[in-house]
Parts: sequence; structure tokens; C-alpha cells
Amino acid sequence: MATTNPPSDAPLRLHGETVRPEWLDYNGHMNVAYYSLVCDHAGDAVMDWLDLGAAYRARTGGTIFAVEAHVTYDRELSLGDPLVVETLALEAGPRKLRLFHRLLHAEQGYQAATNEVLLLHVDLNTRRVAPWPDEGRARIDALVEAHARLPRPPEVGRHVGAPRG
Repeated sequence: MATTNPPSDAPLRLHGETVRPEWLDYNGHMNVAYYSLVCDHAGDAVMDWLDLGAAYRARTGGTIFAVEAHVTYDRELSLGDPLVVETLALEAGPRKLRLFHRLLHAEQGYQAATNEVLLLHVDLNTRRVAPWPDEGRARIDALVEAHARLPRPPEVGRHVGAPRG
């Protein structure tokens, strides 16, 4: 599933998948690792949409590395459940991009998980963090500016912890 919404009026919906048999754990639901995998695939779709993904890497040797992530697991997913990911661009800088993904059940609409991730732009020739190219930075900045007008989900910026009680 690949659909695009204008960045000015909605989160991006660029990626969807279906829960596969190999993603199930011994409890019969989707294993925690695959929630992150689906969100990682959504991040790849966003980078492709920004023309900073696989084709950009092949052309320039520039890529992204994830350096920090926070995941919440909100509801179980089962074999065959259709998934869609909504993405907000939260923040950008000369070398970074912070994305927030909401993993949703594509038919029932409930939130199954969230994933907030910090990405850094890396020059694969030096394996060091490097500035975004000017045209890529302009696209990122436009997306972050558009998404700044959207409400922030309560999970943005959360830390690991449990309610007291």
C-alpha cells in the first residue's frame, strides 16, 4: 500500500503491510521486533518520498542511520491483520531528522504501536555524520513546517517507565 497525503493537511501514509506468519511469537501475536520493522519500512518510504532513500544512496553515497528510537506497544496484532503507518516529521536539523510513526490497524483504525526515531544523515564514504544536501534539506524543512501545524500525539517525547501504583 502506498498512498500520499499532502504534507500540509495530514500525516504521511506511505506504507502498509500485513502481519506475516513468521512475525508471530509463541503467544500467537506479532512479536515486538516486527512492530519496529514495520515502522522502519515506513521510514524508508518517507525517505524515498523525500528523494533521500535508496535511489539517493546509490546516486550519492549519502544515507540515514537510526541512532535512537522509542516504541510503545498498545494493542496486539494477529496473523493477517492489515497495517498502515502514519508518519509525522517532528524536527529537523542540518544533519538530523526526527520522525514519529503511528502503526494502525488498517481496517479497524486502532493504534497498535508508536515509534519515535532519530535519524542522522551519514556519508557512507567516511561513515560520518554529514549535512543534508541543500535540496533534500529544503524538502525536509517543508515537511517539518507543514507537520508543525498538526496536533502532537501524547506519546511524542515519552520516556521508558510505568505508571506508579
